[in-house]
Amino acid sequence: MFNIIARKTLLGYCTKYPMAASSLQEWYYELIQSDFKNFNELKMKYADASLVADDRVVFNIKGNNYRLVVRIVFQFKVIQIKWFGSHEEYDNVDVSGTNFKKKKS
Repeated sequence: MFNIIARKTLLGYCTKYPMAASSLQEWYYELIQSDFKNFNELKMKYADASLVADDRVVFNIKGNNYRLVVRIVFQFKVIQIKWFGSHEEYDNVDVSGTNFKKKKS
């Protein structure tokens, strides 16, 4: 079972994006009950998940209308929520770095 840091952050995103709230909560409850040992196992369940730099995984939420970026340390069963937003907002974010900065055009 995974520990997701921090649930408060996730709830904040649910408030900010009410159309995605139930999908985010569904993702949360599925992941805290999961026991993936590596990205390949996770990918078997979440085929659309993408692995990016720094152990970050991008999940498509609510039919790919939203994107959730997390950092997963499989060895310690920890997931840290890094960013959430609409697909359009995602296109303006550098998800591979520690800090989210707008991409330069």
